[in-house]
Amino acid sequence: MLTQSTQFKNLQIFNHPLIHHKLSLARNHITPPEQFRRHLNEIAGLMVYEVSRNFSTATYTVQTPLEPALGKRLSQPVTLVPILRAGLGMTDGILRLFPEARVGHIGIQRDEHTKLPVHYYSHFPQDISAGPVIIVDPMLATGGSAVHAADHLQKLGCTNIQMICLVSAPEGVQKMLASHPRINIYTAALDRELDQNAFIRPGLGDAGDRVFGTPA
Repeated sequence: MLTQSTQFKNLQIFNHPLIHHKLSLARNHITPPEQFRRHLNEIAGLMVYEVSRNFSTATYTVQTPLEPALGKRLSQPVTLVPILRAGLGMTDGILRLFPEARVGHIGIQRDEHTKLPVHYYSHFPQDISAGPVIIVDPMLATGGSAVHAADHLQKLGCTNIQMICLVSAPEGVQKMLASHPRINIYTAALDRELDQNAFIRPGLGDAGDRVFGTPA
């Protein structure tokens, strides 16, 4: 249940009652870390079901208890790339639904003075470019981290890249559109704006701090 954004051609917005219900619980400032993590993981699992709709498959023969039957399997390896650290809060939910996926990691933090991304770590499967890649991050705020991650993945030869995020700001979606117009972004909500500190409004606060219970 996706709605194409009328404002951004690279943005698909989920219109699903369960996702909206769980996102509202995650937004609530009194939701404790263990429940916040659970909501993020449950939303991520619901989202990836739709995002994986166009993955390519190959036909093969499977032996049932009674006779051979035609089956299908994914024809390319799929790699999740959570942006550390907050992206880890969604990864388990995707893996519960899709345990075959591989997981790479990219560490990008925002310089609190310049608001620019700082790349401090990355580790990926050697053949990451052999199949679809899904960038995972709860927040698409300024777009700096997402653009940096996409730049890095493209340098590794990745051509089939998508992004999943819980909430997004118009500024971040626009930055991704300008830098990577072919990357589709899937979000549960397009929020109003960024504030002077580059936080999404209304947003859900600092997702990394809320996932790991570390106060800002």
